[in-house]
Amino acid sequence: MSSTTQITYKEVAEHSSKKDLYLVVHDKVYNASAFVDEHPGGEEVLLDVGGQDATEAFEDVGHSDEAREILDGLLVGTLDRQPDDPKPKTAPPTASLDTSAQSSGTGLGIGLYAFVLLGGAVAFGAYRYLQANSEK
Repeated sequence: MSSTTQITYKEVAEHSSKKDLYLVVHDKVYNASAFVDEHPGGEEVLLDVGGQDATEAFEDVGHSDEAREILDGLLVGTLDRQPDDPKPKTAPPTASLDTSAQSSGTGLGIGLYAFVLLGGAVAFGAYRYLQANSEK
């Protein structure tokens, strides 16, 4: 099969065993049968999402670029969505260079670090103050 092959969700659902395992990630259909034993997270992870849309599970883990290259090698076609098929669980990834979402998460980390550091300094100052007053 080639990447231009249209595969229905019903056809994907028929491939859910260890020896015959299809999964969908971002509306692309992959044959993961040969990769089941090699998957670093164990075969159970793939078998749990076999024959269905694995987009959310794939993206939640935060796979590396190498994992995405391996996935490209397993491509067998694109999903031909029908009206009665389950809706995609997540939106396709965007190639945007917008870092505002990343910087807000980083800002919280730095703010939290500063808060802890400041709290530690105040606690140390209070300790030294109380220690100095108890000696008098």
